[in-house]
Amino acid sequence: MMQDRTPSHETSSTLKAIGVLELLVRAGRAVTLSELMLATRLPKPTLHRTLTLFEEAGWLSREPGGRAYIIGERLSSFGLDVLRNDSAATQRRIVLRGLVSDIGESCNLAVLHKGALIYLDRVEADWPLRLQIPSGGVAISPHCCASGKLLLAFLPAAERDRLLALLSLQSFTERTITDRQVLAAEFERIVAAGYAVDNEEYVVGVACVAVPVRNTQGEAIASIAVQGATARLPLMRAIEFVPRLQAAAANIGATFG
Repeated sequence: MMQDRTPSHETSSTLKAIGVLELLVRAGRAVTLSELMLATRLPKPTLHRTLTLFEEAGWLSREPGGRAYIIGERLSSFGLDVLRNDSAATQRRIVLRGLVSDIGESCNLAVLHKGALIYLDRVEADWPLRLQIPSGGVAISPHCCASGKLLLAFLPAAERDRLLALLSLQSFTERTITDRQVLAAEFERIVAAGYAVDNEEYVVGVACVAVPVRNTQGEAIASIAVQGATARLPLMRAIEFVPRLQAAAANIGATFG
């Protein structure tokens, strides 16, 4: 006798509610109630109850004025935790370790998150002189580091412009790019070259080179970077590692689907 595989009403309602969160994540922008009604085909009272529940739980929040919804801090943090702890994270760690063993310098995997650069993973080379940056909670302004500039450069122009308008472009060293026109030219160079550099722009005496990690759709969703003290790893030497960074990025990109 065949089993009835039709989802129960409760299960179906739960999946529809999760679908609302999926729509918000995929939209990449604030979404209005009317847009969510059109996309989900849920009755307005049902959708309103769902949104209220998620808002109270911190999974989503409303923009000032209350007319549009965005993902909340809890959902955002959940997404990062998934990236850091799913089974694919182990594969990415193995690739990073192999890269560090190959080139003998510290490497990291990073993403843009709420306008800041967040490290998903980092493997340190065995050198006494190195920059200690923990993975996870440390947020770095993207305009001052190789990975941040690279991920900004590969954003759609409109999205990048909106984000840049909100950044203060703080100066961390005398080499930090704080001029928006200079930064725009830097983005063009990055896209043309396929990699970005940090020439002591975040920390004096530290150089960094980053390349994009692309998913199977070709989107630049993360970066892999090599980083080291300029006394041992001058910038031109770090640039020589670009082909090996790109090979590692291809392997890691396959884990993102």
